Amino acid sequence: MTQLLPAAGPEDPVTPGRSRRGTGAAWAMFVLRRLVSMAVTLVILVIATFAMVQLIPGDPARRIAGQEASAETVREIRTRLGLDRPVPEQFQAYVANLLQGDLGRSFVSNQPVGELIGQRVGASASLAGVCVIIVLVISLGAGIGLASLTYGHRRPWLESAFQWTSSLMGSVPSFLSATLLIFVFAVTLRALPVSGDNQGLVSYVLPCAALSIAPIAFLTRVVRLEALDVLAQDYMRTARGKRLVPRTFYLRHLLPNVLTTSLTVSGMMLAGLIGGAVVVENVFAWPGLGSALVKGVIVKDYPVVQGITIVLGVAVVTINAIVDVVLGLVDRRSVVTDS
Repeated sequence: MTQLLPAAGPEDPVTPGRSRRGTGAAWAMFVLRRLVSMAVTLVILVIATFAMVQLIPGDPARRIAGQEASAETVREIRTRLGLDRPVPEQFQAYVANLLQGDLGRSFVSNQPVGELIGQRVGASASLAGVCVIIVLVISLGAGIGLASLTYGHRRPWLESAFQWTSSLMGSVPSFLSATLLIFVFAVTLRALPVSGDNQGLVSYVLPCAALSIAPIAFLTRVVRLEALDVLAQDYMRTARGKRLVPRTFYLRHLLPNVLTTSLTVSGMMLAGLIGGAVVVENVFAWPGLGSALVKGVIVKDYPVVQGITIVLGVAVVTINAIVDVVLGLVDRRSVVTDS
């Protein structure tokens, strides 16, 4: 992730003498580095997904044909799937198909994997998007609020209570949170639906809560510590001495300097959020990619497992790249420093 310079005031951090041409060159180098990093990561991801299937014990052809099928039937299936060819040839065909957007066909349903993903990606994307918004809004608000309340070692009881509560929330895995939420709000109180996404926005409450609790606890701690550090800077003391209205002080001076670190950490947390979604989707019978991935692993539907893994990996890499670009727009010092 991008290494940022020490926080600065709201003025333009780019040196006044820097020409537009120099700034453009810095941006070009910044984007080039991100593209190269994305390309390397995607190559590693493709190799890993292909090797993953090769290392799984068992014969996919036998799985498709069934235990009672004859050796001739199994051999025909292996030939049709290209499993009888040398591994380098299989990898070459796999990459060629990926470049054409062909993720193969399900061993179980014979449905194109791309079609299956298209049917489920919307449910996963909506769930992840709502969770990200919830995590950012709550963490930024709570972190900055707690920093302003505890700055200068004030209210030590509040700081202790926050540290204890956030540690507890951050240590609970998402599947356990999901189980507890279902027991309390769906089974005991019968206030919220337990599964599926067919009841509108209320269907998102429990899955989003299960996915967001730990990230909110972690990111709030990061935001609070970063906000305390920014509040201790000389230019912030100067801004406070000008008796600015709270809205200007917090939104114009404090928030932009805290936002860069928050976005960086959020990008790093994304992989964990997607990993947790795979489990949570199964707990809540959410019709997304996570539940399809787990089902594919159970029935050894390798093309489905490969395809979904590729899509989720590309999503993580792409969103991390977008976060880096947003950081560059929010704080242009990150572009200059990285270049």
